[in-house]
Amino acid sequence: MAVETTRWGILYCPKAGILNPRKRWEKIQAALENRKVQYDMVQSENSESVERLVKMLISNGYKTIVIAGGDSALNDAVNCLMMEEKAVRDEMVLGVIPNGLMNDFARFWDFDEDEIEQTVDWLLKRRIRKVDLGCIRYTNANAEKCHRYFLNCVNIGMTADIMSLRRQTRRLFGSRTLSFVSSLFVMLFHRMEYKMKLKINSDVVDRKVMTVCIGNATGYGQTPNAVPYNGMLDVSVVYHPEMVQLIEGLWLLISGRFLNHRSVHPYRTTEIQVDEARHAMVGIDGRLMKTPVGPFRVTVEQEVVNFLIPV
Repeated sequence: MAVETTRWGILYCPKAGILNPRKRWEKIQAALENRKVQYDMVQSENSESVERLVKMLISNGYKTIVIAGGDSALNDAVNCLMMEEKAVRDEMVLGVIPNGLMNDFARFWDFDEDEIEQTVDWLLKRRIRKVDLGCIRYTNANAEKCHRYFLNCVNIGMTADIMSLRRQTRRLFGSRTLSFVSSLFVMLFHRMEYKMKLKINSDVVDRKVMTVCIGNATGYGQTPNAVPYNGMLDVSVVYHPEMVQLIEGLWLLISGRFLNHRSVHPYRTTEIQVDEARHAMVGIDGRLMKTPVGPFRVTVEQEVVNFLIPV
């Protein structure tokens, strides 16, 4: 049975590692009911169930889908939306109540995890902006042509490993900064550079590289000038710095001045071709993906998803 067009479909993704996820939902629920929001809620059991539940909300006719989750849950949601015809997609709006281990895309719009009432008020104002999506096109281990969309960024190399560790250490430390520092310390004992060949605009980077961030948005601080509405991708290529420079780079990352580091080489482009990234892990919106086999390409699609933003 079709639902009212004004009714929200809310997907609640409990934050991993917290003892009482129900208490968090009760706070969100109170904010919704105090404002008399009409909604139906479904809860994910794990990360694998998110796409199934988003598809269910879409097929049941919800026009406003709000993800109470983090970057990875939003990534699953936009990939489900992009499976729909454009006419269907244009009628749908995606919103977020930040509730993940990392909420970088929500934070770009000034949504605050601790300000639930303000977030709901902003969503109710229904200010809609069409946002861009990045897209990585690759071949998998079965020689199948695949693609995956992203809202925030693709990481190649050391940062993909750090992001994976950061998801784990965030559960232990709580603090975003402390979890990143501890992850970086662990990574000092891992591989620090990878042989890569990249084509960006008219430049070819063919050398050892520590990490690459391809940002549709801020990329966890590595592409701080990127915005998801200009039809461009920002790229930060980081060569292997000395230890003192590495510590300096961490400080510049935390303080929002990452591009000032001498080992960071920034670009702005609509496409990046990765011909080689030997042994480098690849992360997409904070989650490790299976490493593409052989070359892959990252592009941007302009203004393809309706997103609820603050007033």
